[in-house]
Amino acid sequence: MSISKKRLAELAALPEEAIDTSDIPEADEAFFRSAKLRPAKPRVPAGVPSVAVTYARTGQSTRANALGMRLMQERAYERRGEQYLLIKSPPASGKSRALMFIALDKLHNQGIRQAIIVVPEKSIGASFHDEPLTKYGFWADWTVVPKWNLCDAPGADNGGKVNSVGAFLESGDKVLVCTHATFRFAVDKFGVEAFDGRLIAVDEFHHVSANPDNKLGQHLGEFIARDKVHIVAMTGSYFRGDAEAVLSPTDEAKFDTVTYTYYEQLNGYEHLKELDIGYYFYSGSYADDIIKVLDPDEKTIVHIPNVNSKESTKDKIKEVEHIIESLGEWQGTDPATGFQLVKAPGGRVLRIADLVDDDSTKRDRVSAALKDPKQKGNRDHVDLIIALGMAKEGFDWVWCEHALTVGYRSSLTEIVQIIGRATRDAPGKARARFTNLIAEPDASPENVNEAVNDTLKAIAASLLMEQVLAPRFEFKPKNPAVGAAEGYDYGEGGYDPTKCNVGFNESTGQFQIEIKGLVTPKSEEAQRICQQDLNEVIAAFVQDKTSIERGLFDPEVVPAELTELRLGKIIKDKYPELDDGDQEAVRQHAIAALNLTQMAKKAALGGTDGPGETSPNTAFVDGVRKYAMDVRELDIDLIDSINPFGEAYAILAKTMSEESLKQVQAAISAKRVSMTVEDARELAKRALKFKQERGRLPSITAADAWEKRMAEGVAFLARMKAEAARG
Repeated sequence: MSISKKRLAELAALPEEAIDTSDIPEADEAFFRSAKLRPAKPRVPAGVPSVAVTYARTGQSTRANALGMRLMQERAYERRGEQYLLIKSPPASGKSRALMFIALDKLHNQGIRQAIIVVPEKSIGASFHDEPLTKYGFWADWTVVPKWNLCDAPGADNGGKVNSVGAFLESGDKVLVCTHATFRFAVDKFGVEAFDGRLIAVDEFHHVSANPDNKLGQHLGEFIARDKVHIVAMTGSYFRGDAEAVLSPTDEAKFDTVTYTYYEQLNGYEHLKELDIGYYFYSGSYADDIIKVLDPDEKTIVHIPNVNSKESTKDKIKEVEHIIESLGEWQGTDPATGFQLVKAPGGRVLRIADLVDDDSTKRDRVSAALKDPKQKGNRDHVDLIIALGMAKEGFDWVWCEHALTVGYRSSLTEIVQIIGRATRDAPGKARARFTNLIAEPDASPENVNEAVNDTLKAIAASLLMEQVLAPRFEFKPKNPAVGAAEGYDYGEGGYDPTKCNVGFNESTGQFQIEIKGLVTPKSEEAQRICQQDLNEVIAAFVQDKTSIERGLFDPEVVPAELTELRLGKIIKDKYPELDDGDQEAVRQHAIAALNLTQMAKKAALGGTDGPGETSPNTAFVDGVRKYAMDVRELDIDLIDSINPFGEAYAILAKTMSEESLKQVQAAISAKRVSMTVEDARELAKRALKFKQERGRLPSITAADAWEKRMAEGVAFLARMKAEAARG
């Protein structure tokens, strides 16, 4: 009988005297000899997570009011009268039920004829099955006639189901649930006017795009232009991986927005206290190293790489078998659920759900077992789920403690959705984590650029997630006449009119921070962006390849080139309708949010509180306060002088091997460009502002690196002008 490759590799690592080679079958001798010659792979560096946050566990986000509504649902219900409503709220915050409350009110009290719930895939349709809401205090129950939940019904999306939508529109029934695809085909067939007087609720709204090629986005634009429907849009991650706008600015302005942050959600849990997010590196095949970051004692979802990605071995079935072999001795398959049974070294039998199997009969049985409502409260029902394209968006397994993803995912939205699988609250679940296992750059020139790109994207994702998980920021220019705001704690000594103060409102999870020299937004759109969409601005910035490359690996970079020039250009491109003053206001608010989060992390790491401690969640708040107190004065020039990628580099240096780090630095340095005409023009604009403030132009011999860089930009343009004059 043949021996597994894992066991052969283990034997090969033992001293000669400890091995009886006569026990090795002839068929396995060649592999065994090659394994003896192969140097042992270094262990994946344990490193430290790039993001580690703790929460207070107030229980507020899971506590229901007299109508059976949790905090987010109550907040959304207060806006139930709006014709166009956008709900931005994290996974597991109860968006589906919030929609039930709102839809019932529209149907019973607002003259809406019918409600159509549109979900991205059939599995999410289960979130809208019947709910006995009166049992918890509401005045009506949520019911869907079974034939109108088209996610459960048989039939082809562009055949029977589309005709079913037409039949529903002519019926007296009130609620229909269907997929995005079915809805698109139905609008094509029946026209937007057929839906007049109805509520259209779009779940996972980030699938929509203002791009003309996005059919659902196009249809929504037509509905808004006709203005005869109500729309409720819901999303757990409003930025898109491709950075496209979800709605056009004119359409978005018509929506009233309910925002419920990750911080409010996680801080208000009863059980989950700590969330860690990290990227770790491997060399060779991921299947050999995954066990080093996969703890069988944690309830885990593993997402293996797409077969077309460079991380894949191109044989997904063998990859799954290898992972299962690595965990212990296979005991067979559970006949009822289809779960693989594996006996771990300690004697415990692990129950593993394989959602990668190409046999649809087997895969469907496993999928059905995972959705079994009778097992929802059973922590021991399954221990590990291995998936490829499934178990992401809308997948509800409250016991999941670890979301382990192999290879970088190109969409930030997808990463947020995967992390959301682990952030459900459950008894006995105090810690959750997300791990992104990515390939370390190797020496071959053809592979290094792609590996470098994935590394940069993983860092960008962790920076953005850190921002998403932090409390919200409200920035104000320093004005002694304004004074303290109600509900904010300003720390020991209270509000000081002589300083830039940092206030924190525990109940709303919001900072109020005074910054000297801060530009305030004037237009309604700029105010909306500064209040609601700073994370979308930061997402665009941290995904800007030039910014992150230079910020991480260019030792000569002047931080203001990133914080003022690069971010300024990104905002000009993203919001061309804003005037110069509002663009600068948005830029300042965005960089203040990003850099204060980074400085708070740095300050907090120097304190006594940290992940795993039992002290209350004050580390981040204390970190912001500590940084504000340590600097002489919190002003925008100081914030602009901080490299926003400096702390990320410190984490990377601990996680990646020194050799690979040097290789990445060399690859990026090789393509550095000293200055472009566009950069020079932006520098000249900053130089003009410098002159207005100080009465002189920047000096090319200045000791201050940013002043010198502005002067270089002016000189560059002068040379270009002189050369053009000479012909």
